[in-house]
Amino acid sequence: MESNILVVEDDEGLARFIELELQHEGYEVTRTDNGRDALELATGRDFSLILLDIMLPKLNGLEVLRRLQQTKPTPVILLTARDAVMDKVAGLDAGAVDYITKPFAIEELLARIRVALKLRSHAAVKNIDTTQEGVLVWGELVLSPQKHQVTYAGEEIILTNREFMMLQTLLENKDIVLSRDTLLERVCGFNYVGETNVVDVYIRYLRSKIDEVYGVHMIETVRGVGYVIKSK
Repeated sequence: MESNILVVEDDEGLARFIELELQHEGYEVTRTDNGRDALELATGRDFSLILLDIMLPKLNGLEVLRRLQQTKPTPVILLTARDAVMDKVAGLDAGAVDYITKPFAIEELLARIRVALKLRSHAAVKNIDTTQEGVLVWGELVLSPQKHQVTYAGEEIILTNREFMMLQTLLENKDIVLSRDTLLERVCGFNYVGETNVVDVYIRYLRSKIDEVYGVHMIETVRGVGYVIKSK
């Protein structure tokens, strides 16, 4: 089934470029250049994914995201010229599955779209066989590396690749405090170049998806050292 993507971007040149690239990849594309029309389109139609700029006329992209999350679980990737950590965190906390900072390489955007659509396609799967090799369990939370899937009480939790890898690393090392450097190396690789506090961003996002949603205290902070998940 062909994936249909809503592109919300007020820069005409960039929007047209993204549209052509997506169409070349076989996606059906709908475009709009303001937040109010974007919200109307997104609530009135079923899109596979939304690419959403933050700085939009008529209605801010973050507000569009917040309102949309109240009614529909459509995956949203934020497109933003802002690169401050708190701006990224605000978008993730509002419900975005990912973000990409302008300017970006189209190959990276396409890769992030493929990941988001793959995660969405798994959303109908509700249960994991805990007898599978490598399955990690913490209370009612179950993580399957084979299926690249996480559930809590049978309900799937949609995570990005890096969020999944961070959670898997913490679960594989229960009761062991892992430093930020260790987690950064595991999730981003030896050659990662960028903000060192990206680990804190992903931990906060995991907490927003697990701890806050299910009322648990899963990921603990060890001040000055790092993070740990203790055995139940």
